[in-house]
Amino acid sequence: MSAVEAEKKAEEETKVEEKGGELLFCGATCWDIIGRKKGAQEGNLISPTRLRPLVGVDIRVVASGSSSCHCVALDVEGRCYTWGRNERGQLGQGDTIQRDRPTVVSELSKYKLIRAGAGRSHSVVVTEDGLSLAFGWNKHGQLGSGSTRNEIESSPVRCLVSDVKTTACGADFTVWLSSVEGASILSAGLPQYGQLGHGTDKEYNTKDSSVRLAYEPQPRPRAITSLAGETIVKVACGTNHTVAVDSNGHVYTWGFGGYGRLGHREQKDEWAPRRVDIFSKHNVLPPGAVISAGSVNSACTAGGGQLYMWGKIKNTGDDWMYPKPLMDLSGWNLRCMDSGNMHHFVGADNSCISWGHAQNGELGYGPNGQKSSAVPKKVDILEGMHVIGVACGVGHSMVIVDRTHVGDGLDQLDVYDGKASSEGSGEPGSKNHVKQSGKRGAAKDSSNSGKRKSKDSSESEEENRNDESDASDDQVNGQTEKKSKRGGKVAGRGQSRSGKKSSPAGKSTGRGQGRPPSANKITNSSLEKTGKRGRPRRS
Repeated sequence: MSAVEAEKKAEEETKVEEKGGELLFCGATCWDIIGRKKGAQEGNLISPTRLRPLVGVDIRVVASGSSSCHCVALDVEGRCYTWGRNERGQLGQGDTIQRDRPTVVSELSKYKLIRAGAGRSHSVVVTEDGLSLAFGWNKHGQLGSGSTRNEIESSPVRCLVSDVKTTACGADFTVWLSSVEGASILSAGLPQYGQLGHGTDKEYNTKDSSVRLAYEPQPRPRAITSLAGETIVKVACGTNHTVAVDSNGHVYTWGFGGYGRLGHREQKDEWAPRRVDIFSKHNVLPPGAVISAGSVNSACTAGGGQLYMWGKIKNTGDDWMYPKPLMDLSGWNLRCMDSGNMHHFVGADNSCISWGHAQNGELGYGPNGQKSSAVPKKVDILEGMHVIGVACGVGHSMVIVDRTHVGDGLDQLDVYDGKASSEGSGEPGSKNHVKQSGKRGAAKDSSNSGKRKSKDSSESEEENRNDESDASDDQVNGQTEKKSKRGGKVAGRGQSRSGKKSSPAGKSTGRGQGRPPSANKITNSSLEKTGKRGRPRRS
């Protein structure tokens, strides 16, 4: 394809995206228990399903995250809809009431929104004027408001950034791309693992005589100085790592290094952006490249549209320590991609493709399809539809399809009414959660009621007071080793340690590298030791 044809195709794709389409949802709807292993989960939508409040609404952007149990959607008019878990105010509705139906964020009605991002318990949006607003949990300064005085901001607050083009969120940090020269990428939030890219993890001992560690919050967005000479044009965030692409097509990664998710052939944390060698010289990314970051892996399209992935790709087998082409998708024209906790969704040609480890129907294969798939498979019910946007979260996926050439395809899909709440979207409630409007259905998946294998997951009392032990806590950074108290943070680190010391509280303070559980028989377990411990407390 010539450069002129590629440019023309990119313009056409942009027009379709601006026009918007119908939002379809599949996966878990029990937002309060998803990932928390509290017994049976019912009401899973195992086929792509329309959401009653958004039927006929032209959705332009959807956002969730590899550690998110809530959703954000923007329509072509610039309105913002949120739904899902809301214990930390991450829906921006001015309260902490869970919403099962997409609900307009009324306080954002005076803005026209064009981009959005979602973290574990916070959300960030961008206006067409280059402003950014955020809401949700702000303990680590991830809202970028310059202050952590209010731990929860249930209504939108201004981020201290300007001329913003887009945003992306990790579990507890946020990255913005700006058009300001010399400051094209900024970050704020939790600096653990060096995931902010500022050359430090801001770690300190909580007491002079203690080995208990904490991480200094970074509430003011700060430009990543090592990239000051580059213009960053794309960014994606996993739970605790970031992938960015500059205008020359070079790829940079930084943050938590476990499982090789940074693509540098080692499992070392990177506290500042480091270029991925394979995407240089004759294999730089084209302007229309797609990038994605899951909880324990990363992906991008390079020359010829070939998809490369690296990190923990499957629950069994070796990790991919450096980018390798995913041959199953060779020859496809990938337009969009997103990754959840351990599953992936892709829009390519006139098909929708998904794969990964799933428990709640988030792959959309339907009542007769398999739950999980180690290899990419078409979502049959969406075959022939033009997918213009995808987003994946913990146990759920969202797809935007162009209505132009679908015929009666959308009419064959079910419509989910959701559970009504007094703070909901104002539509009357329905006892029937799924209204059948076609034979092919999003039937409830009762097979999820069995016990699911999991490791014990526990955070400190401080962070766990809202029972916030979701899927991202069960496998923070993809590691299922024991966690310890450290200033209210999970004690995972980027290096393995042969021994673990005990704190006065009786908890392990071992700094576990992202080493896979032995049951998975991962062969890549040679991890580096750094021997670094806590630094003197900062004055």
